[in-house]
Amino acid sequence: MRISTKGRYALRLMLDLALNDNGQYIKIKDIAARQKISDKYLEQIITMLSRAGYVKSVRGAQGGYRLAKRPEQYTVGMILRLTEGSLAPVACLEDEENECTRADCCATLELYKRLDEAIKSVIDNMTLEDLVELQRQKNGNDYVI
Repeated sequence: MRISTKGRYALRLMLDLALNDNGQYIKIKDIAARQKISDKYLEQIITMLSRAGYVKSVRGAQGGYRLAKRPEQYTVGMILRLTEGSLAPVACLEDEENECTRADCCATLELYKRLDEAIKSVIDNMTLEDLVELQRQKNGNDYVI
């Protein structure tokens, strides 16, 4: 499994919104400047997050974005699955039921299942609030990540 730039930037964008939440809407250009990411690319990502209901938006001069829920209500897995789709290490684990014709005789399938469970265990148990705390421990009030 390799997380794409889109997935990494979506996590950074959501983390930036959480770290800079003061009750006001945050402009995408401000996030882009802090994160040193193209505002055009962030606009594509924020659109995806907005459609999923992860962020709220307001248009106009005082407009911008903010989290739709509290940081502890988002898991890293929610955000990554939205941007990445399946996070399964192999294609045969992507579906609800494994339809691989070799599943009964594949010795490596157990390895891939354990890897899949380990990944899920981490990303589904780490929240955006956990990342906020980690960021503050690492950088204090320096929010560029």
